[in-house]
Amino acid sequence: MSQLNELIHQPTRLRIMAALSALGPGTEVEFTYLRDILDLTDGNLGTHLAKLEEAGYVAVRKTFVGRKPRTFVSLTPHGQHAFAEHLAALRAILNPTLVEPNGASPATTDTQPNRKGDKA
Repeated sequence: MSQLNELIHQPTRLRIMAALSALGPGTEVEFTYLRDILDLTDGNLGTHLAKLEEAGYVAVRKTFVGRKPRTFVSLTPHGQHAFAEHLAALRAILNPTLVEPNGASPATTDTQPNRKGDKA
C-alpha cells in the first residue's frame, strides 16, 4: 500500500504538484503562470519549488528571453511517479474498500444483494 509523501502532502506543494501534473508529461510552464493560477507570492512559490526541485520532483529551467530572465517549471518523471503514489495513498484513506491488503485494487464483483428467489 502506498504511503503519504510528507513533502508533497504540504498543501501548497500538493497544489503545485497537482497543477503541474494536470499539464501532462514534459510540459513546462512559466513561473509567473504557476504563481498566478495558484495565487502565491514569488517568494512562497520559489521556496516550495526549491524543496520539490531538491527532491527531484520538479525541474526548474532559467533562461533569458531578450534581456528578461524567465523561469520555467516542469514535473519530472520521478515527480509524476511520487505524485501518483501520493494520490493512491489518499484514495486508500478516502475509500479503504477499494484497496485490498496487498495494495491491489479488488476485482470487480456484483454488488447487488440477493433478492428473494434469486439463486446464490
